[in-house]
Amino acid sequence: MADKFPIRRAFIMRLKPNSLNEYIDHHNTLREKWPALAEEIEKSGIATITIFEQDPVLVLVSEIYDEEAWEKLWHSTIHDEWGSVMNPLMHYREDGIVDSSPLNEVFRMDTNAGKS
Repeated sequence: MADKFPIRRAFIMRLKPNSLNEYIDHHNTLREKWPALAEEIEKSGIATITIFEQDPVLVLVSEIYDEEAWEKLWHSTIHDEWGSVMNPLMHYREDGIVDSSPLNEVFRMDTNAGKS
């Protein structure tokens, strides 16, 4: 698995009003307060997660090593627990999964910058 080229996945999500600071606080302490979630993220095959914001819009960009990584995470017990914390801050679907829209990658350019 480690020698596979990472697959990039990106999603748009939306925050509820006045939720940005609390959302950031939860994510900045995720490893300390939610170590089981951090472990599940890795176990699911998610190598990196980066989130950008233009309140209320969030753009999550990830690198994964398993096509089903996000589905695995979203259907894990620990993610259900995390969802109960995030639900008051974000828009969720009726099935308990965050309401997100996948983005299609249309361009990528790799260079050797920083490699020497």
